[in-house]
Amino acid sequence: MYKFLLRPGWIAFHLLVIGSIILMAWLGFWQLRRLNERDAFNETVIERSEQSPTDLSVVLTDPNFDPDTAEWVPVTASGTWLPEQVLVFNRFQNGVAGDNVLTPLLLDDGSIVLVNRGFIRLGTPAPDPPELEVEILGRIRPSQVRSSGELTDSVDGPLAEIRRIDIPRLAGQLPGEVAPVYIDLVASIPEIGPADPLPVPAPETDSGPHLSYAMQWFIFSICVAVGWVLAVRRSIATRRKAVESAAAAA
Repeated sequence: MYKFLLRPGWIAFHLLVIGSIILMAWLGFWQLRRLNERDAFNETVIERSEQSPTDLSVVLTDPNFDPDTAEWVPVTASGTWLPEQVLVFNRFQNGVAGDNVLTPLLLDDGSIVLVNRGFIRLGTPAPDPPELEVEILGRIRPSQVRSSGELTDSVDGPLAEIRRIDIPRLAGQLPGEVAPVYIDLVASIPEIGPADPLPVPAPETDSGPHLSYAMQWFIFSICVAVGWVLAVRRSIATRRKAVESAAAAA
């Protein structure tokens, strides 16, 4: 009665079911790992962003300073804007395509820090920064690096547009020593006006859809297993009925 389950077609079906269950279970656990990573990221962002703002020069001169561990820490700085603005293109904010305006700030000690002043809509000219001394509040961000498969920017000459905020690449076109981090602008004195770029928001600290995705993959794997059981039982019932009919006819 059960020998048909060892036929080549059924063996292929069994293997397909087993492979599907393993794959879906793996995807479910992968989403759970993504959830753990997201929760750890959220905890880091919240912990660092809730610190009291510190002067940028104090942060940079700390002997234990590390751009990666200082990310999201709030800092203050004062100085004057330089005219060498750069657009960081292919950016989206609130579902709108556009650019980020990256403006160098000449600090009081003569060094320079790049400041992401915020977002402008695609095709909008970058507004000039005010020609006076400013005090800013922002979040520390490390230099961005190219991920595998991403396009690169030109290595020759000064850039007016750039794909990512690559500080070493931009430092060569600025008239002074450049800080190894940049700042996402949050507020400034004078205040940010309606004609200025819209500041980049802090990252969202929700858990995202990873848990629901994991549950879906686990449910799908269970459905495949149940479908296999139903298919086998139906085939057995069909064959049993055929045998009983043949016996009755004989």
